[in-house]
Amino acid sequence: MSASSTFIARPISAPLKGAVRAPGDKSMSHRALIFGGMAEGVTEIEGLLEGDDILATARAVEAFGAEVERLGEGRWRVTGRGGFRTPGSIIDCGNAGTGVRLLMGAAAGYDLTATFDGDASLRKRPMKRVTGPLADMGARFDWNAAEDRVPLTLHGGGLKGMDYLQTVASAQIKSAILLAGLNASGETVVVEPEKSRDHTERMLRAFGATVDVTEEGEGWRVRLKGGQALTGTAVAVPGDPSSAAFPLAAALIVPGSEVTVEGVMLNPQRTGLFDTWIEMGADLTVSNRRVSGGEDVGDVTARYSALKGVVVPEDRAASMIDEYPILAATAAFAEGRTVMRGIGEMRVKESDRIALMVAGLTACGVAVEEEPEGFIVAGGSVRGGATVATAHDHRIAMSHLILGLAAEQPVSVLDPEMIATSFPGFVDLMNGLGADIGAGRD
Repeated sequence: MSASSTFIARPISAPLKGAVRAPGDKSMSHRALIFGGMAEGVTEIEGLLEGDDILATARAVEAFGAEVERLGEGRWRVTGRGGFRTPGSIIDCGNAGTGVRLLMGAAAGYDLTATFDGDASLRKRPMKRVTGPLADMGARFDWNAAEDRVPLTLHGGGLKGMDYLQTVASAQIKSAILLAGLNASGETVVVEPEKSRDHTERMLRAFGATVDVTEEGEGWRVRLKGGQALTGTAVAVPGDPSSAAFPLAAALIVPGSEVTVEGVMLNPQRTGLFDTWIEMGADLTVSNRRVSGGEDVGDVTARYSALKGVVVPEDRAASMIDEYPILAATAAFAEGRTVMRGIGEMRVKESDRIALMVAGLTACGVAVEEEPEGFIVAGGSVRGGATVATAHDHRIAMSHLILGLAAEQPVSVLDPEMIATSFPGFVDLMNGLGADIGAGRD
């Protein structure tokens, strides 16, 4: 992607057509690298997302003592030495919130000292949600600047397993605790009131660990015994449903369009957006269902649809928390109001995504009501003609670029370079389907 500070999406008159493949799933890519680094032996990874966030995790895993090699596009090899070692320099996680939190959990179980840092955006994101439970297990943390923020220094080792009741459904918190629990004494139990992504549980089994998961009300109880070693394995990373959402959304709002995204992960904890779109009247179908890398996978086709506003169930938030920006963009073209509540977590992502989506949509002529824990979009015609601030947030940038393809006037986004953190090649992929997205002038 160009280093230009502005990208512009122009309304298109012809429909979007074609079949594409989404980048590798970001959540699984982080985990494949980290688990491979913790394991003994070789882990071969196919389909790894090569975005900036994942590359930062790859460098971190190498700094912790593993050998990390890029063999070709999406093909990587990690040779682990059975654990992490004290790194020789600061672990710079860039913009990767998932990367830093999972790495802290993994590193906490080893007798080492490591300092974690990141870019300006990551330095604003809360860390106590992870460091708190890890400290309860026996890890120690020094805040090197502001409390609850990176940079921070971790002193690991000597951990004890614990029972942890999560107050929110968060795969990052759960995963950090489970990774620390692998090298803790006794048993570690995490109880979730609502189900969150279970990629960690699935992938730990693939690396040879025993993880017990039982239903508990609307959530589940995850149990893991300490002292378990991981063994290198082969990991096939399916397409990221969060990235697939953007070309699919464009097809839903540009008249006459039909777009297929192949090889999309269909884990039930990741498909809340697809369920919501179908409830809105979207013509969304799945074909060629199969299993790859321990995950359900399929080819998802979206066709232009007359959407209607809905009330999104609050208990669906965990399965689509990253997709609310693009849902809001599609809701702008729907008939009626789309109500999104119980999503306060959006305010502590790479940016305050609620505030930025409200501001961007409002600037484009969409009626939006902001609430402390959500927002409401009143759909209809979208004027566009605005330049949208993104706060260097990739999902804010992509969502407004998709919006611009069906608006009355072009939509520009500032600072779009962070799109590369999750979706390298986004502009080329969209333009290959018939979109008109290009660099603006500085």
